[in-house]
Amino acid sequence: MQAQPRIKGTASEVVPLALPKGKKKLCELCQGAARLQCTKCRVTFYCNAEHQQDDWVGIHERICQLLVPIRTPKVLQQAETEPNKVELIEICRSVAQSKLSEGKHREALPAARCCLRYSKDVHGPKTVQMVPAYLLLADANMGLGDLAQVTELLAQAEWAVLKSPEHSVHHRLHRSLGRLHAATGNLEAALFDFANDIYFASEEYGLDSTVACGGYFLMAGVFAKQGKMPLARSLYSKVAQTWHGHLTKLLETHAQNVQDPDRVLEPSYAQRVEVHDLLKSMLEFEQNYSRKDSAQVALVAHCLAMLWFLGGDSLKALGFGSTALQASQLIPNHDLTEPIRCLVQSLQTEPHTGSD
Repeated sequence: MQAQPRIKGTASEVVPLALPKGKKKLCELCQGAARLQCTKCRVTFYCNAEHQQDDWVGIHERICQLLVPIRTPKVLQQAETEPNKVELIEICRSVAQSKLSEGKHREALPAARCCLRYSKDVHGPKTVQMVPAYLLLADANMGLGDLAQVTELLAQAEWAVLKSPEHSVHHRLHRSLGRLHAATGNLEAALFDFANDIYFASEEYGLDSTVACGGYFLMAGVFAKQGKMPLARSLYSKVAQTWHGHLTKLLETHAQNVQDPDRVLEPSYAQRVEVHDLLKSMLEFEQNYSRKDSAQVALVAHCLAMLWFLGGDSLKALGFGSTALQASQLIPNHDLTEPIRCLVQSLQTEPHTGSD
């Protein structure tokens, strides 16, 4: 017999007679008839324990009390409890992005939906300010394979973007559209959108920005699917070189400011996981290629070693550093051998630590 989902937080059965006449309470996640109520905020309802649990883990635990002034009838509100929906949107966006970077697409759904709902309240349903919320929810559904929902969300985002000159919004939309086309096998359309992603990201952030790298990486993946390996490897090389330059600068800053931790700008855990996945995919691609390029292996593995050194995970940093050193030593007088060796030696003399 399958175990029933356990209620997280606090919830109780909805008492119909306690509700205002003619008022039906709907489930926060599916909009079905509700039978459970959160007893902490008393303004959020669910159809069953599974949806209550999903919402609690996904976002409700973080925003439970913030919802009280927002969902309380106006006559019951005090002036000092006027809801801050902008704050709520930012919390939901941050939580959803963090969960997506960790690959927790189902857990990201409640936060992404909440971000979309209150973005509509604040900005209106057809404004360009809605686009980030549409893309966030599309990313969550993409990870779950719900391409029909992704298509619908991106169509709404595309309509809003047509009226916007903001390059940052354009590049993100084209990246999402490209991922959708790649998932449905329309590779030429995917290449078109990734090319636009790169163009708009470069206009906004510069030709050698790490933001534009995401488009190059995704485009390389499409070329690999098409069997165009030289093109794929060329783009992967550009991504690796850009990230290597960026991480080298961060490492230098870290060394200069090691006595002043407040000045050290290091990637967050969510950012490290996202960049790790990108670089690790490139490393495995090169290691499994029939004509393996040791210089590329050394470059990408060194990136990963620096990334995790900055993140405080010396075990991961040492592992990738050793891979980078072995690859660089296969090339006579390779210019990365010495900096890689210095990093590995420093890691070998420090106490080994794991990630957050």
